[in-house]
Amino acid sequence: MAALNFTAISLRPPEKSYVTWNHRHPITFLPGKRPMKIAASANSVESPPTVPEKPEIELEFIGEKAGSDGSYPVQKAKAVSGEKLLRNIMSDNKIELYGPYGKVMNCGGGGSCGTCIVEIIEGKELLNERTNTELRYLKKKPQSWRLACQTIVGNKDNSGKVVIQRLPQWKK
Repeated sequence: MAALNFTAISLRPPEKSYVTWNHRHPITFLPGKRPMKIAASANSVESPPTVPEKPEIELEFIGEKAGSDGSYPVQKAKAVSGEKLLRNIMSDNKIELYGPYGKVMNCGGGGSCGTCIVEIIEGKELLNERTNTELRYLKKKPQSWRLACQTIVGNKDNSGKVVIQRLPQWKK
């Protein structure tokens, strides 16, 4: 049986620098690198460029069952307008979306199971219109019900507050 010996080799060519003289100082050039010119003024004060703030949507999620005192638990979250689906916002903020059946049998946000139903109590105008998938699954449900996996929060320009009832089918 033959033994194989491996030797490490470098594939990078050795760096060479070239030195030339201008009328005052030596200048060193490295291959592949361009010299940079830097200009500074003692009087100039640069302020960082201002980035306009993106509009935010405040979300309040009302629990599905009232507590012993009769009040419903409320969880709050914020999201940049027009950037995320309601399902993802709830997931990112660890807000329960599914009932026991939906935890096991949900489609993962594909819009093919109907287990992520929420009710929009306030702020419907800050959300996108119902999608064709929602029209199919929520045909006989109230207009305020939405699928969280199909609902985009905001439209990149608006801001405000949306109040959402989780698991509206459990509300009594």
